[in-house]
Amino acid sequence: MRSTGHSERVYVVTGADSGIGARVAEMLAERGAHVIRCGLGDGVEVNADLALPRGRARLVEAVRALAPSGVDGLALVAGVGAPSALSVRLNFFGTIAVVEGLRELLAASAAPRVVAVSSASALSAGDDALIETMLSGDEPGGVAAADRLVAAGRGSVIYRSTKIALNRWVRRHAGDGEWAGRGILLNVVAPGVVATDTTMSAVLASEAQAKVLATALPQPLGMPGPVEPVAEQIAWLLTPSSAFTTGQVLFVDGGADVVLRGERPYAQGVRYGPLAIARMLFWSAVARMKGGRDGD
Repeated sequence: MRSTGHSERVYVVTGADSGIGARVAEMLAERGAHVIRCGLGDGVEVNADLALPRGRARLVEAVRALAPSGVDGLALVAGVGAPSALSVRLNFFGTIAVVEGLRELLAASAAPRVVAVSSASALSAGDDALIETMLSGDEPGGVAAADRLVAAGRGSVIYRSTKIALNRWVRRHAGDGEWAGRGILLNVVAPGVVATDTTMSAVLASEAQAKVLATALPQPLGMPGPVEPVAEQIAWLLTPSSAFTTGQVLFVDGGADVVLRGERPYAQGVRYGPLAIARMLFWSAVARMKGGRDGD
């Protein structure tokens, strides 16, 4: 019987030198996977700065050398909360470069999985111009747009804009022939505020900051939340048993999504265009005709 776990699977984890990424890498290794840890600190197999094109190329080349027969999954955790163009280069363009650069190695797997880590901050509005520039693939333009936001005193919107763009990129491409058509599942895990070292030392450094964040991102299950459930969801989406799940943004956020958005994402059904309606009517007629002939 086919295994539904991690045993003997090969995974690449970015941001594996700290926080959520470190726990994901540790968890996968504990469960029998071969983990290629990528990051900037100690204890990683691939040391590469994904904010830079040469760092992205270095990671892809190194993984090809370490796993020439293929990769079963990517956990794309590397990211930064900087209110600057660094977030654009790392969170969005660095992540997409790794996904696309390792696509052929993923396609060699019998059950390939990609999980990108976003953020519950993506529930808030971002900067539309920056988001659209990133989604168009224009990195210099995205960097310039971020610089303009910083100059205008709006640097704080950059981080969540990168995560919104990442969510939308996954939703836009998960059903494509290059991904779903080749059996490669693309999903997103969007954590709330969890107790990583960075969060505790910077984001929640003062009571005033904590109160601002609790208002902007209310978490009924507590703030900060634990890292472990976030890592567990990433790990599950990497398993073969997550089959038939793609293009999803899973909020592991202590309830922030439900508090802030309620039932709004589900309030209206899908509205089909004229072409889709015409196709459905045509095939419904074909089915009725075939049913009538079968009954004669």
